[in-house]
Amino acid sequence: MKTLSKERFMAWFQKYKHGLLLLYFLIYLPWFQYLEKKVTVHFNVIHMAIDDYIPFIEFFVIPYFLWFFYIAFAMAYFFLHSTTDWYKLCAFLFTGMTVFLIFSTIYPNGQYLRPTTFARDNICVDLVKWLYATDTPTNLFPSIHVYNSLGVHIAIINSECFKNKKGVRRLSFVLMASIILATMFLKQHSVFDVITAFVLAAVAHSVIYGHAFQKAEDQVLQEQLP
Repeated sequence: MKTLSKERFMAWFQKYKHGLLLLYFLIYLPWFQYLEKKVTVHFNVIHMAIDDYIPFIEFFVIPYFLWFFYIAFAMAYFFLHSTTDWYKLCAFLFTGMTVFLIFSTIYPNGQYLRPTTFARDNICVDLVKWLYATDTPTNLFPSIHVYNSLGVHIAIINSECFKNKKGVRRLSFVLMASIILATMFLKQHSVFDVITAFVLAAVAHSVIYGHAFQKAEDQVLQEQLP
């Protein structure tokens, strides 16, 4: 009985061992929480002139919060259906998240873009108030909301799983774009944070989804064949 249980566990582990990459969050979450508590008053202000012309629109809080489901769906789907896409997505996300942590550590930063009063009173404004109360306006660039949204959409459009699913690809693009706009319309991020996220995403895309990476991946797969 014990032997059978052990065999089942080993079979389960071999099937899902790629999930060990999630141990990265044992590094990311404590580091992020440390920055959130440390960077509160003394920081470098992030601001661009264009930020002052972007209106506050509370309805964008909906796609802003949908970000969490967007990221979770992509990670869960690729974890279960495509190990190759899972590794690429994790490499993309975790690289940017680590760069973000390093930047925030060596260059403490924050912003003063958030409104102090609201012209309307509705459920979306209530959600924004809750967001402001739970999320500090610090540790901003590159915007992880923007960077990870780009990463998920890139993973979806490059995956064979969604090659013939135009509806999913289009929906992904709309959601990605809405989330990116939400970071600015909710005054959560400066345009600078968005630009730096795009730059970092472009670099990560060229490395992770580039030809050199693909050749190395193909070589590893060939070596594993009997």
